[in-house]
Amino acid sequence: YTTRTDICQGALGDCWLLAAIASLTLNEYVMARVVPTDQSFGDDYAGIFHFQFWQYGEWVDVVIDDRLPVKDGELLFVHSAEGREFWSALLEKAYAKVNGCYEALSGGSTTEGFEDFTGGIKALEAGALLGCSIDITSAADSEAVTRQKLVKGHAYSLTGAVEVNYRGRMEKLVRIRNPWGQVEWTGAWSDGSSEWKYVQGDCPHANAEDGEFWMSFSEFSRNYNRVEVCTLTPDTIDDDSVKHWSVSKFDGTWRRGSTAGGCRNNPYTFWMNPQFVIRLEEEDDDPGDGEVGCSFVVGLIQKNRRKLRKQGEDMHTVGFAIYEVPKQFYGQREVHLDKNFFLTHAQTAKSETFINLREVSTRFKLPPGEYLVVPSTFEPHLNGDFCIRVFSEKQTETDMEISALELKTIMNKIVCKRTDIKTDGFSLETCRVMVNLMDQDSGNGKLGLGEFATLWKKTIYKKNDTDNSGTMSTPEMRVAFKDAGFTLNNAIYQLLVARYSDPDMTIDFDNFTGCLMRLEMMFSEYMENIQHVLHVLYILHILHVLHWLNFAMI
Repeated sequence: YTTRTDICQGALGDCWLLAAIASLTLNEYVMARVVPTDQSFGDDYAGIFHFQFWQYGEWVDVVIDDRLPVKDGELLFVHSAEGREFWSALLEKAYAKVNGCYEALSGGSTTEGFEDFTGGIKALEAGALLGCSIDITSAADSEAVTRQKLVKGHAYSLTGAVEVNYRGRMEKLVRIRNPWGQVEWTGAWSDGSSEWKYVQGDCPHANAEDGEFWMSFSEFSRNYNRVEVCTLTPDTIDDDSVKHWSVSKFDGTWRRGSTAGGCRNNPYTFWMNPQFVIRLEEEDDDPGDGEVGCSFVVGLIQKNRRKLRKQGEDMHTVGFAIYEVPKQFYGQREVHLDKNFFLTHAQTAKSETFINLREVSTRFKLPPGEYLVVPSTFEPHLNGDFCIRVFSEKQTETDMEISALELKTIMNKIVCKRTDIKTDGFSLETCRVMVNLMDQDSGNGKLGLGEFATLWKKTIYKKNDTDNSGTMSTPEMRVAFKDAGFTLNNAIYQLLVARYSDPDMTIDFDNFTGCLMRLEMMFSEYMENIQHVLHVLYILHILHVLHWLNFAMI
């Protein structure tokens, strides 16, 4: 049985994470997703535990052992008030593993924790988890305690809200928890305050020193500057009464010299940034604000930045801009507008700010149409990986094509489930070759769905693994090439074996596929060149005949 009192902060500065964990305990279904219930210290105990976190578009299972950091016989980091609950400490360890180490968890936004426990995004209107904090104006303010015992620059959980009958009128109250497990508000409606004596009817008052307290909503609004709201994504919510939004996701990279153009302050490089098309078709069913349009939320997430702290890096300052797609480009699967467009067209909308948090997200309402989302770092020439999610009340259409990075993710998800195929996974290099070969319709560096289906049919690996070893021997490889339509002489075959096989003269799935794709590409280019030469010779022949006829008539 898990409760928010099982979470007391230790020596690590991860109050943002613990505030998210405390809110997590309020939703039994989501809690069971993150902390699976089929594990305990009982008869089947094996010294390991597993947890599930949302990471950039997919749920990942994280396995840890039961060794926890201690000092003088006490847990060093998160612990329970009673000292008999360990799930929160084990969860913290699993989250540290995902992010590289415990040190990487120091400092952050509660929304980041919310998101990794739910897949959600802030500022949507359903099934939300909430956190709050008081902004600081200087480094000296960090974790400074006010006269009424509120901590500045510190993450709290919002755990409840009620209305009570106080002196004949209704008073709105909110319940807040300090993840320290102590240090509570001492003003009106605090533990033991006189206001509780004048409540008529149901009274939620508790008087334990557990870090949790009540305060009036008006006092809350005066004291707290920031509220973080995280709504659950469709794959997290198991409740039909909650409003579901549709979600589209794009993955991308910023690379110095090619796709890292910086923000609009850099007009001559901004156009180099990745560009993503979204199509808004249906207006909102019930526009509560009276404004007709298509509501949607764009969230830009930086990937794996905490892991880079050991290398001296941290979060980039990121944001995005949104442009109307010119009518002449409507319906095209991939659009990459050039420098001149951005020099002559204003943005239609933009993120509220460029900020050095893991995610920046903003809600918009725009007329139906096609729009271009351009994510960027504030400064140009910075390397990074990211994903963009677009949440909309109605279904949002996207380009429905697969980049090399997305293909790598798809192929690795497939092959990791195949125990009959041995591979370390597809490399990005192999996936680029596959995309370049199969991208026949537009030359845009992405696969359409039909092209992807054709590609998958070309993977004839298993058929030729006659000894079921999971790898392919060099003789089996030669047969496979023949089945694929390639007749190779001995010299070429020897070169391929030397390039693609392992020292034991076997070839794994990734190397075989990469080799096959390159052969197909070379043969395809060869045939195109032959056809081009024949075409030129044909034209020369026609010209020669015309010249001869002209000479004969003279």
